[in-house]
Amino acid sequence: MSLSLWLQDPAGKRNVRFLFGLFFLLLPFTSTGQKFTVSGYVRDAKTGENLIGVAILNSVTGQGTATNAYGFYSLTLPKDSVKLVASYVGYERGFFSTYLDKDLQQNLMLSPVTTALREVEIVNTRQEDVRESTRMSTINMSVAQIKAVPALFGEVDVLKTLQLLPGVQSGGEGTSGLYVRGGGPDQNLILLDGVPVYNASHLFGFFSVFNAEALNNVELVKGGFPARYGGRLSSVLDISMKEGNMNEVDGEGSIGLIASRLTVGAPIKKDVASFIVSARRTYIDLLARPFMNKEEGVGGYYFYDLNGKLNWKVSDKDRLYLSAYTGYDKFYATTERSGTDDEKSQAGLGWGNLTSAFRWNRILNQRLFLNTHLTYTKYQFDISSEEESRYQGETYDYKLKYLSNIRDLSAKLDFDYIPNPSHYIRFGTQYVHHQFQPGALQVRDTNGGDAEDLNVNTQKTNAQEVGLYVEDDLRLSERVKVNVGVRANGFYVNKEFYSSMEPRASVRFIANEKLSLKASYANMTQFIHLLTNSGIGLPTDLWVPSTDKIKPQRSHQVALGATRTIANDKLEVSLEGYYKTMHNLIEYKEGASFIGISNSWDTKVTTGKGWAYGMELFLHKKVGRTNGWIGYTLAWSNRQFTELNRGEKFPYRYDRRHDFEVVVIHQLKPNLTLSGTWVYGTGNAITLPEARYVVGDAYSGGYGGTQTYNDYGARNGYRMASYHRADISLSHTKKKRWGEVVNNISFYNAYNRKNPYYIYVEAGAKEGDPAVFKQISLFPVLPSISKTFKF
Repeated sequence: MSLSLWLQDPAGKRNVRFLFGLFFLLLPFTSTGQKFTVSGYVRDAKTGENLIGVAILNSVTGQGTATNAYGFYSLTLPKDSVKLVASYVGYERGFFSTYLDKDLQQNLMLSPVTTALREVEIVNTRQEDVRESTRMSTINMSVAQIKAVPALFGEVDVLKTLQLLPGVQSGGEGTSGLYVRGGGPDQNLILLDGVPVYNASHLFGFFSVFNAEALNNVELVKGGFPARYGGRLSSVLDISMKEGNMNEVDGEGSIGLIASRLTVGAPIKKDVASFIVSARRTYIDLLARPFMNKEEGVGGYYFYDLNGKLNWKVSDKDRLYLSAYTGYDKFYATTERSGTDDEKSQAGLGWGNLTSAFRWNRILNQRLFLNTHLTYTKYQFDISSEEESRYQGETYDYKLKYLSNIRDLSAKLDFDYIPNPSHYIRFGTQYVHHQFQPGALQVRDTNGGDAEDLNVNTQKTNAQEVGLYVEDDLRLSERVKVNVGVRANGFYVNKEFYSSMEPRASVRFIANEKLSLKASYANMTQFIHLLTNSGIGLPTDLWVPSTDKIKPQRSHQVALGATRTIANDKLEVSLEGYYKTMHNLIEYKEGASFIGISNSWDTKVTTGKGWAYGMELFLHKKVGRTNGWIGYTLAWSNRQFTELNRGEKFPYRYDRRHDFEVVVIHQLKPNLTLSGTWVYGTGNAITLPEARYVVGDAYSGGYGGTQTYNDYGARNGYRMASYHRADISLSHTKKKRWGEVVNNISFYNAYNRKNPYYIYVEAGAKEGDPAVFKQISLFPVLPSISKTFKF
């Protein structure tokens, strides 16, 4: 329905005409001379998995390309001798030579490196590709680096590692939320195998839902967004799962203080089909249960993750994938009392994600690649409470259940068209059916046999979203390369239709063999919102759509940057500055929350604007026995709402002036690795009361008494103390006949810094004494051990 409305709408017609006009404009005039195409996949020689972002260079002409998100490459060259060199971090170089006089399909197999010397050579080649790329504000993080960084309780965490990058902040102590360039957590498009994940946190944000052992590639885009991405304002986190070993059974697992995990991959039919399964679960609840007394109450908490993927090579041109993820967090508490009057109570809080994806890759011809994607995602949280008692032969029963969820069903077509090495054209379309249920309350109250039922706000809201995009990575000269594109979107909800046209552009200029300059502009639209009370990713945050009252969020971001290699290309330095404006942001009105659900959610919010700007410095060393990075961010982020803070602008809660990160990974011996991190950040902004008033008369005959009220100052007008922390980790690897074992010991907050988690007001010790502010700190120094094994 929404697509037809979009095509009937005048603005929609203009959008489509402009989009397809741009597409045909970008199509180059192909040469009439004899040219042929060599194409295929680049795969891991050991496991058969496709490798993403491999640099492919024809050393004869100097022309090159890179594999796409599915491991496919295509290079069109004149009729002549061809010498291909494939380079990728952590792998031996791959070579292929031939005389190209016809179109050729050639898969390349790369073997993992076995010596540090070879790794140094490969990384240098990859660094050159970084300077060549038009993309900026983009960081690829290897899973090996993620695993090497010290982790809280020994739990390797993708999101916590990304928090150590410039321009990326955490919400607070231990949390895994991402706040990118002044944006909120809802403004990050988090994709797992192309499927959106709406809540990526376990344990109220202390851990993420991603099991590093099941992952193949992690890419974070902070700005200069290509047109193929849409729907969010601040960042794209694109995570790909492993595909399963095509040649032999392999696996990896670990045992830690709070959780254990296991990943197994194996061929179903060698070099034809494979699978991978990964599972993780905490077990503190199981260990503590025998020590609990039922009459005093039994409670606990656990979370689990389960990933699975099937991979089937139907033919040389066709490949099918089926992947799924499910994860859940559960808090529960039960009490039972027996006697003259029996009493029983139960309470629970749970939240989790379910995602699934079916993908069909097809090589339509040597220059055209198609990916068809069908996906489903669901996020839900629920709160339940039940009390039952018996008194004088009658039963009193009270049940309450509150739930909120969002579901998406999506279909997407992506085309990669590579007519020659000077053009890399991508175009495609996507349709999404959203279903929102921001809050549904069910209450049953039984009082001595009389039952009363209450259902509130159970209505679901459906919305349709459609998008079309086209982009071209275009080489204008040896020094200048651009990525230009546009994305057109439509959103239909409750008879309201919104459309947007989003131009995107990035340009790269090679100043010399070591220095490149880059600039980008991106216009983004976001049709969904996250209503949050706390800002730290609690499961009580509600996902809601744009409506006739609430318009879509919109942003504009410009960025300028420079990348240079120094120290004989062993170090890469990048400096970027950015400026971003955001419109139609939403916040709860003063005193409103999700709890009072007698009114619709859109009557409780106010809209406003925000802007963020800053500078990011990134020094990255990828070679040698010692590697790591240093990041520094100088940033400002502000908000302004007519109905908040008397209409005056105020700092965003996570406005952080200075953010500094140091990550060092040092190989003491071939089997012994020492790593450490140190972080520093300006304290979070906070709203505090400036005065207290006592109303009433304590001696007025017992009627009313007194009440104390706080008079709050400017919104986020104060700062918590600065945050800093050091973590240390030592890993020892021992080879076995069947594989290897890695023993790890780590220390979180090694020098026991008492970092602020939150601040509260405490009354004076005596009547008349002034109130004082108290700081709560969460984690002291925390040692942990873990054992990881591979086979």
